[in-house]
Amino acid sequence: MGRFREEVQEEIRQQVSYTLVLKRSAEKELLALPKIQAFKVKAAIEGLADNPRPKGCKKMAGAEDDYRIRVGNYRVVYSVSDAEVTVWVIKVGHRKDVYR
Repeated sequence: MGRFREEVQEEIRQQVSYTLVLKRSAEKELLALPKIQAFKVKAAIEGLADNPRPKGCKKMAGAEDDYRIRVGNYRVVYSVSDAEVTVWVIKVGHRKDVYR
């Protein structure tokens, strides 16, 4: 029964497109990236609208709805609100700087 429930929930998630919201600081960080990496990170962020928890995403420790995804040496930290059907991009940066 549990597997069926997971499949139904996954189907529902796939049908709903989330709204993407970038914090102003995250937008500035994205614009500051080298052009090639910025395109890759932007594509990954846009993919979050269709699947806010893609394969390889990691849940952030100490936060209820915060996740991160890898894009090469860069990380995107974001929060998912299923009730509002919104993905908030909080931070974008190089892996050595993003968690500070």
